[in-house]
Amino acid sequence: MRNILAVILLVAIFAVPLSAQELTGTLLQIKESGKIKIGYRQDQPPMSFLEKNDRPAGYSIDLCKLIVTEIEKKLGGDVNIEYVPVTAAERFDALTDNRIDILCGSTTKTLSRSELVDFTQLTFVTGAAFMTLKGSQIMNNFNGKKIGVVIGTTTAVSLKELFMETEIDADIVILNSTDEGLTALEKGKIDAFAADEVVLIGQLIKAANPKNLEILPNLFSYEPLALAVRRNDADFRLVADRVISRLYRTKQIVPLYNKWFGKFSPEMPQAFAVMIQINAISE
Repeated sequence: MRNILAVILLVAIFAVPLSAQELTGTLLQIKESGKIKIGYRQDQPPMSFLEKNDRPAGYSIDLCKLIVTEIEKKLGGDVNIEYVPVTAAERFDALTDNRIDILCGSTTKTLSRSELVDFTQLTFVTGAAFMTLKGSQIMNNFNGKKIGVVIGTTTAVSLKELFMETEIDADIVILNSTDEGLTALEKGKIDAFAADEVVLIGQLIKAANPKNLEILPNLFSYEPLALAVRRNDADFRLVADRVISRLYRTKQIVPLYNKWFGKFSPEMPQAFAVMIQINAISE
């Protein structure tokens, strides 16, 4: 009789869906709430931005939507998306404070930031560059100029290091947002605006008079971009990594790239193509 009871208990245990047993952290939270909170910056086209209808859009937003689809398959039900706008300064606090579940934008993966959050596989590679007004002739002539950069970005750190190493005496103007940088440049309050090249391309897209602006050709940093999630939540991060790797293995990332970057860079940058190959991890 005792053996029969033991068998019945074992059957009952294994009858519980495996996914229900394994859910922890963010996945469990999403299952219980029925929604995922996606953090994004509103002024970072083509990575993440608000369209004219006030709907979030962009390359990183599309990646996150695909991740949500994968989460729905894992949980066996629909998941509602709540978009939460964040700033560069508060984006990591938003993750640790549980205001968002994943950060979708143009975030550079660094070791120091990995003390605060975890990162998915790389989603893009770019570098910091300068945007100026056409005809400014500021190239290699930064002394005495005002250079704007957004607070809390890796570009701000790289810019200070660049000017120290090259002994350039320029005035670094700290700004609160990319939109503020573009406006300051167009109004002549700064002589150049420094940001990731992909972000500057996005500013050309949204500028009222893009022909008045130009992006200088030289990059002064290497910026590997990734999505950010809460630390020590391997199961949730693995779902995101699986989606990203599958996109790279199947080359489905190509139409996504063309959608957001093809107009300005029809030929995929070599660094991005290499990143795809390196991160096309098999199941």
